[in-house]
Amino acid sequence: MPATRTNALLSRRRVLAVTAGTLTAAALSPAAATAAPGAPPIRQIPLQGAVNVRDIGGPRAGRGGRVRHGLVYRADALSKLTDSDVTTLGALRLRQVVDYRVPLEVQYDGADRLPAGVTGVARPVTDNGLYARILAAIGSKDPVRQEEMLGGGRAAAFMRGVYPMFVTSADNRARFAATLHDIAYGGRGALLFHCTSGKDRTGWTTYVLLRLLGVSERDAVADYLASNTFRAAYDAKLREGLRQAGMMRNPELLIPLQEVRTEYLAAALDQVRADHGGLKRYVTEGLGVDRCTVDMLRARLIE
Repeated sequence: MPATRTNALLSRRRVLAVTAGTLTAAALSPAAATAAPGAPPIRQIPLQGAVNVRDIGGPRAGRGGRVRHGLVYRADALSKLTDSDVTTLGALRLRQVVDYRVPLEVQYDGADRLPAGVTGVARPVTDNGLYARILAAIGSKDPVRQEEMLGGGRAAAFMRGVYPMFVTSADNRARFAATLHDIAYGGRGALLFHCTSGKDRTGWTTYVLLRLLGVSERDAVADYLASNTFRAAYDAKLREGLRQAGMMRNPELLIPLQEVRTEYLAAALDQVRADHGGLKRYVTEGLGVDRCTVDMLRARLIE
């Protein structure tokens, strides 16, 4: 695709992203979203330039405790934050922000905007070409090609292929492990990790961490699926904008790429069982996170 067309496309997407992000942040307060019936409310951090920023604290954990608030946050990209958003993040007393985005994502979306004194760490985890696939499909402006790329269940199948790589790729495992070590041993202050949408790579990290802390499968999956709630208005606004701009005749083709689904998470867990027999051995053998580190995570994050 010529650079001028690509830049024009991305410019339109950025305008839509900021607009939709503002609408979503205003609509969802920290107490408004509950992960599942009977589960504790999810604490969203309302921002204008990001819509899926959350405190992972609150769920019941092992030994009768709960996951502490104010120590670990998950998020979507922080590149479009307003000055007010940066101030809000500053109040979270972050010490470190881990960015899972690959270079192509950073190139098009921009670097994170962070409060002064916060250390940003680039820790790219492959998306198996998901971002490039979305850009190619939209940029073609060709309904036939878009249908060929994303229709007929192909988009969902592509996503089911992304998740096993969280388990099979040694580089990916090393980067997830490094984040868990940083949470356990990083010292005072909070840590935030994120990818572009805050739902797949970020969702997997959060799921694994919550399960390590003894959070029930139900509550860990509910937290994973809550991205659909927080992202719904943003993603719908983006699709409608693409339709109106003439970029896609059927932007609903993007929905399987925009959502999280239990079948995607199941694809990673199936790979965990195939390669390691279960999540515990995936953590110890696949990630190289030893028992001492798990104990440190629990001591630090469970109250």
